Amino acid sequence: MRKANESTSDKSLLRRQYRTERRDRFMEESWLHILECKELQEAKVIASYYSYGDEPSTADIHSEILRRGVRLLLPRLLPDNDLEWVLWDGNENSLAAHGKIQEPHGFAFTPLDQIDVVIVPALRVDRSGNRLGQGGGSYDRALARLDSWKIALVHHAELTSEALPAEPHDQRVDAAATPDLIARFARV
Repeated sequence: MRKANESTSDKSLLRRQYRTERRDRFMEESWLHILECKELQEAKVIASYYSYGDEPSTADIHSEILRRGVRLLLPRLLPDNDLEWVLWDGNENSLAAHGKIQEPHGFAFTPLDQIDVVIVPALRVDRSGNRLGQGGGSYDRALARLDSWKIALVHHAELTSEALPAEPHDQRVDAAATPDLIARFARV
């Protein structure tokens, strides 16, 4: 069994490698097909993220969610690196820059049990639903409080059959989507 500091070190090396690979083969694509999933079709409240750089784009997904009249939440980073969710109406002028991330203004959405689906960023996802994120642990803390269906967006070749290092606090996702497919994972 790996020690926590070995796993953390492995994750840091993998993040650097995966960021470079993503940057080298980046293509603008769409993940709009995820909205055909039963879970997203039935959702009344969806939490997502405002993509930037070479992350899988959420712009068209957000537009369609809002067009359907579904409530859309975006994350806001707290001083302790935890996340809270804020209702967003699609107005980009209502966002504020926090480093590279655009965050919504407004009150925190507190009835977390009403969040049906969470669309999550990831650098890689393995066949068990283990997700490698950016390394701050913000999403793991936020996802631990939710019983929502969680789907990670990744580029081609970022859904891997190789097991990713995972620590006890890491939160698995229920599915991962590339621009072409959706892979579902068994809940453990």
